[in-house]
Amino acid sequence: MILIVSFLALGGRCFYLQYYKNEQYSQACLRQESFRDLLPQRGVILDCRGRVLAASNKFQTIFAEPRAIKDAKETSSELAPIVDMGAHIICQLILESRNPGFVRIKNTTDLDECRAASRIYGIGYQSNWQRHYPMGRLAANVVGFTSLDNLGLEGIELKYDEQLSGSAARNIVFADVFRRPVRPKQQDGILTNGKGIILTIDATIQQFTRDELFKQYKSYEAESAVAIVAEPKSGAILAMVSLPDFDPADIRTTDPNNFRSRAITDWYEPGSIIKPIVASIALEAGAINKTEKIFCENGNYHGRGFGRIGEYRRGFGNLTLREILINSSNIGMAKIGQRLGKDRLYEGLRLFGFGVKTGVELPGEVDGLLRPPDKWTGYSVTRIPFGQEICVTGMQLVRAFCILANGGRLVRPFLVRAIVDNDGNITELKRPPSAVGYIIKNEVAKWIVTNAMTGVVNEVGGTGKRAQLEKWEVFGKTGTANIAKSDGRGYSDRDYMASFIAGAPADDPAIVVLVSVRKPNRSLGKGYTGGVVAAPVAKRIIEKTLNYLGCPPD
Repeated sequence: MILIVSFLALGGRCFYLQYYKNEQYSQACLRQESFRDLLPQRGVILDCRGRVLAASNKFQTIFAEPRAIKDAKETSSELAPIVDMGAHIICQLILESRNPGFVRIKNTTDLDECRAASRIYGIGYQSNWQRHYPMGRLAANVVGFTSLDNLGLEGIELKYDEQLSGSAARNIVFADVFRRPVRPKQQDGILTNGKGIILTIDATIQQFTRDELFKQYKSYEAESAVAIVAEPKSGAILAMVSLPDFDPADIRTTDPNNFRSRAITDWYEPGSIIKPIVASIALEAGAINKTEKIFCENGNYHGRGFGRIGEYRRGFGNLTLREILINSSNIGMAKIGQRLGKDRLYEGLRLFGFGVKTGVELPGEVDGLLRPPDKWTGYSVTRIPFGQEICVTGMQLVRAFCILANGGRLVRPFLVRAIVDNDGNITELKRPPSAVGYIIKNEVAKWIVTNAMTGVVNEVGGTGKRAQLEKWEVFGKTGTANIAKSDGRGYSDRDYMASFIAGAPADDPAIVVLVSVRKPNRSLGKGYTGGVVAAPVAKRIIEKTLNYLGCPPD
C-alpha cells in the first residue's frame, strides 16, 4: 500500500512539474545557456596594385553584465586601475545601463588588460572588428565607409556589402546560475570571413589626380570639382576624385553632401565639351564632311523657331568642321544640328550613352537628362549640339570620349576588377558583352581625335592650348557652361562649369582625363573658362600619369 501511494505521489509530482511548471523550467533551462557571437572579418578593399584602401582590425571590448554585479561601487573600484578609468565613470555606466546583460566599458587591443579585467566577477571581454582606412580621404568617395556595426553605408562598401560582410556564427555554452560558462553546447552557423574586392583604382594615380584638382579647387574657391582618369581601351577607372571629400574616420562631423561621388550623382549641362561627340555623329551620318565650309554668320545667327545664337568670343565666317571644333563655334555646331535633325541627333547621343546610367559599380548613379525628340522644341536641335538642353554626368562624358579614343568601339567604365575569396583565390569579374560593337566608324573616331581634337590643344587659337605637352601629343576639348539659375528661368551670368576632357598619346591613347570645376570664383579675376581653370589641371595629371605608367614619348 505504501509503495502504491509512493508511486502515485511521484507520478502526481511529475505531472505537476511537466504540465504546470513547464514554462518556468523551460525558462530556467534557457537561462543556463550563454551566447557568444562570433563576428566575421570584413573583406579588404585593395587598389589595382594590392595596396590597402580599407581593412578591418581586431579589437577587444571589455564589458560588464549589470545583473550579475551585486555591488557596482566595489566592482568599479576593483576594475578602475586595470582599465585606467575613473571608478565613478565605470559605476555610472553599470548603474545607468538599459541592457541588464551588457554595457561596454572600454575598447582596447591589450589582451593582458582584458584577461585581468575578466577575473573580476561580472566583467568579461569579447572580440570585435573595426574598419580602418589607411589612405584616409584619398579614395573616400569611391571606397565609402561602414557603420559602427560594420554595415556598408556608402561607396563600394555599400555596393558590395554582401560580399564584404561574410557570415557570423554563435557559440552556445551551458552556464551556471551566475551565467558563468561551464562547458560548450553547440555552435550555431558557420563563421565565414568576407571576400576581398580589388578595384581598378591606382592609388598613385589617384594621389596625382587629387593633389592637382585640390590645388585648383582651393585656388579658384570653387563650389565643387570632379576628376576622372580612365583607360579608354578597357574602360577601367584609374582615378576618380570628388571635392569636397571627407575623412572616413570622422564621418560624424562631415556634411552628408560630401559623401556622394559627384562624378556619377551630379548632372549638369556640359557646354562645348560635347561638340566633338556631335561632330562625330554628323560625320558618321553623312550630314557633313571634313572639307566643306559652314558659314558661321559672323557671330550672329537667328531665325524663326530657334531664337538667336551668338559666340562666346568673336564671330566667325566660313569654317570647316575641324575649325569649328578648334574655335568652339556655337553657330557652326547649331547648323550641324539642323542638318542632322532631331531624330538622328537623339539616336547618336543615346548610342554614346547619354541619358542612361553607365553602370559603374557605385550606388546613386543618375541617368542624366536627354529628352526624347517628341519633347524637343524648335530650340533643342540647335542648342544640344553645343551642350545646352542636355544634362550629363562626368562618368557619361568619360565613357563617350573613351569610345572616340578607342576607335569608335563601345566602352563600359568599371571600378571593380576582381574578387578575392577566403583562400586567396582571385576571380576576375567578367564584363557583360556589348550589345553593339562600333558606335561610329574607326576612321571617323580617329580623325576626330588625331586631327580635330589635337588642334584644339596644339594650334594657335585653340581653346585647350594650356594642356600642351612636349613629350606627348594631347587631344582635348574645353567646355564653359553657364549654370542655370536655381531661383528662376534662364542662366546665371556669374556661375559656370569649367571643364576639360583630354587624352594622350593621340595616336594610341593610354588614358582619358576629365576635369570639371563647378562655380570657380569669377571675382578673383583669374578666369573661369574650361581652358583656363580645367585644362592646366588635366595637363599635369596626364603628364604625371603617363610618366608613372612608363608610356614612351611620341
